[in-house]
Amino acid sequence: MTTLGSATGFATAQVQAGYQAAGAVGAVPPIHQTAAYEFSSLQEAADLFALRKPGIIYSRNANPTQQILEERIAQLEGGVSAVAVASGQAAVAVTLLALAHRGGHIVAAHQLYGGTIDLLQETLDDFGIAVTFVDQDDLDAWRDAITPRTRVVFAETVANPIAQVLDISAVADIAHDAGVPLVIDSTVGTPHLIRPGEHGADFVVHSATKFLSGHGSSLGGVVVDRGSFDFGADAARWPQFTEPYTRFGDLVLWERFGRGHAFAALVKSKYVHDLGPSISPFNAWQILQGIETLDLRVARQSATALRIAQHLSDHPAVAAVHHPGLAGNPWHELAKRYLPNGVPSVFSFDLAGPQDETAFTRVATVLDSLRVFRLVANIGDARSLVAHPASMTHGHLTADQRAAAGISLTTVRVSAGLEDPADLIADLDHALTLL
Repeated sequence: MTTLGSATGFATAQVQAGYQAAGAVGAVPPIHQTAAYEFSSLQEAADLFALRKPGIIYSRNANPTQQILEERIAQLEGGVSAVAVASGQAAVAVTLLALAHRGGHIVAAHQLYGGTIDLLQETLDDFGIAVTFVDQDDLDAWRDAITPRTRVVFAETVANPIAQVLDISAVADIAHDAGVPLVIDSTVGTPHLIRPGEHGADFVVHSATKFLSGHGSSLGGVVVDRGSFDFGADAARWPQFTEPYTRFGDLVLWERFGRGHAFAALVKSKYVHDLGPSISPFNAWQILQGIETLDLRVARQSATALRIAQHLSDHPAVAAVHHPGLAGNPWHELAKRYLPNGVPSVFSFDLAGPQDETAFTRVATVLDSLRVFRLVANIGDARSLVAHPASMTHGHLTADQRAAAGISLTTVRVSAGLEDPADLIADLDHALTLL
């Protein structure tokens, strides 16, 4: 396996990065559907288990098909290394566990996917990791929330579902001034539309289930280490990297693997090894197939979403359209700065009418009448999808939390797919006439 040169274009990398065919057979990356691997000698096995030499021990930690996926996504994000796991949620979890460590603190945006908020405010609390949520547009709030215990600043490039665009560079500066890394979930942004590392992010997370896969058939997640954060600069703050790794004796990850690789070594050898959120070889292979058409799909989906948003902005049954590609949207200028290749195809709109006990019925009338859009808890699919955040993806949040994220009782999330835009608009128009 080899990496294409750094000057390789995006489209070439999304088709070829991470894999070199061997012999007459192998034009397509193979599926290494195996659980374990034979060692050439006991000495080799001992060296691999002790991290004295690189290699694959067992498919819970790594697999050749998985490694192709990791190398490809790392290159698309301009990173040094990557770790692929079983889902996007797993990718966020292992990243935050590895960085926050024992007794750490995380500062995160209010405007996050509901499942991520569940992880942050409940499960990580069980692990003794505290989280402070802030309005992602309030730079002073980011600064004020950081404490000596803070180990991670976390946000999304484009928030799901209201499509707020993060001022990545400004938040990155705040994190770095405090000596902590910025972790960005760029699932909605995709590496075709934005590479957060170019604006200061140190780690980039994706739910590969979404746009990277594009076909809605396989779960997967990945975290990319950009190699930009120096854990050795304040060694006492990062003992998981700079002190002996007890299960491997006197081995120190920062000394053994260095910048851009120590994080991946820790995640694979501890959090994936111990907790087991391994990606299957077949899912890794299917996601690789999806990545080959990433730029083509995302470009069409983005154009379709903007066309739908423009249409809905003039519709009498719609109170508001949350799409940063529209002039007048609060994040329109940030979208022009950070997303010159197009605004992501996930956005939302609010139905007109009161925010009362009738809201759910009115939303149900519209969503249950759609025939081209599908009511599905996913985004980034080839199919166009809708969801009701208040009762679905963000249903566990309190009313105050939903309000902080800009979600009302009549908010409808849209993920534009690859169908004919005219058919999608006609489908929405028909459903909206029933109100």
